[in-house]
Amino acid sequence: MKITTRKAALSGLAIFGAAVLLAGCASAPEDTDGGDGGEAIDFLPCMVSDAGGFDDKSFNQLSFEGLQQAAEELGVDTIEVESQSETDYAPNLTSLVDQGCDLIVTVGFALSAATVESALANPDIEYVIIDDAADNDFDGTIDAENIKPILFDTAQAAFLAGYAAADFTTTNTVGTFGGMNFPTVSIFMDGFKQGVDHYNTEKGKGVTVLGWDGTDGLFTGGFEANDTARQTAQSLIDQNVDVLLPVGGPIYQSAAAAIREAGRDIAMIGVDADFTETDPSVADLMLTSILKGIDVGTYEAVLAAGEGNFDPTPFIGTLENEGVGIAPFHDYESLVSDTLQGELDDLKAAIIAGDIEVTSYLAG
Repeated sequence: MKITTRKAALSGLAIFGAAVLLAGCASAPEDTDGGDGGEAIDFLPCMVSDAGGFDDKSFNQLSFEGLQQAAEELGVDTIEVESQSETDYAPNLTSLVDQGCDLIVTVGFALSAATVESALANPDIEYVIIDDAADNDFDGTIDAENIKPILFDTAQAAFLAGYAAADFTTTNTVGTFGGMNFPTVSIFMDGFKQGVDHYNTEKGKGVTVLGWDGTDGLFTGGFEANDTARQTAQSLIDQNVDVLLPVGGPIYQSAAAAIREAGRDIAMIGVDADFTETDPSVADLMLTSILKGIDVGTYEAVLAAGEGNFDPTPFIGTLENEGVGIAPFHDYESLVSDTLQGELDDLKAAIIAGDIEVTSYLAG
C-alpha cells in the first residue's frame, strides 16, 4: 500500500491528459487558501487506485489528473492511496476514512464491493466510483445516497475503432484480449467486434475478430504487464492478427513487447487514454486509442463536491456528450485510407442519432 499527500500542482486540464510524475510525502494536509485567494476550504478529497496504480498511462492516471486539477482549483490538498492488489481495497478505504477524507474517489470496477461497504458504513462521507454503477441504478433509483458513479458507454467509441481496424487490416484478421471479463473490459470488446461486423456488412468483406465472440474470449486473469499478458498477445499474433486491442491498463505494455518481437507490421489500439500522448514509447505502434473522459468526469465530480454540490446521479459518457471518442491516427494518418475519417464521422453521427445501435451492458 502506498499513501501520498500533496498539494495539487497541475497547471491545466487536458481532456485526455498527459502523463504526470507522482511525487509527494506522507505528511498531513496543510491549510491552504482557496483557489480564488479567499478563505481556506475545509474539504479533503481522496482517491484509491486499483491494482494498476496511478502511473498506468490509462484510467487510474486520468482519474488522478482529474482529482489534482479539481484540488488545484479549490485550493486544497489531497490524499491518494495506491493499491498493489485487490486485498488492499478495503484497508485502503478504511485508512482514508480514518484520515478524515470528505470525498473518496475509487478507481475501477474491481473496487465496487469495497466502495459500497465503505459508503454504507460512512454515510457522512461522499464517494465517487469510476467505471461502476455501485448501488445506483440507471432508472434513477438511488440506493446509496453518498455514491456517484461515473460511467462510460465505451462500446460506442470502440465500434468506431473496430470499423477502423477492419478497414486497415491487410491480413483480414484482428484481435483483442482483456485483463478480466468485467463489464468495463468487455464493453470495449463488444463495440470493437460490432464495428468490425458492421464494416463487413457494409463493404462485403470477411474480416475476422479473434479473442472475443460476444460473450467470452481471451483474458489474462489480471491487469499486470507480465509474461502471461505477453503470451496472450503472442497467441493472437501467431494467428496472423495485424491489429491488436489489449484492454486492461498496463497489459498493453506486454502486447507492445510481443509486437516488437514479431518482426512484422502490427498496429495496436489503446484504451481510456491516447497512448500516443501518455506513452510516447509506443506511439509508432498506435493506430488509434479508444478514449474515455475520466479526467474530466472526475474533475467535475470532485469540484462539485468541494463546492457543496455533490450529486449522486450517475454520469454516463457517450459520443453525443463527448465523454467517449477515438484519438487521431497520429503516425498512421498517412497509412489509413483517404475515406476512413469521413466514414467514421458519418458512423458517429448515425450512432448519436440512433440509426446504428451499439449494444453492451450500458447500451442495452
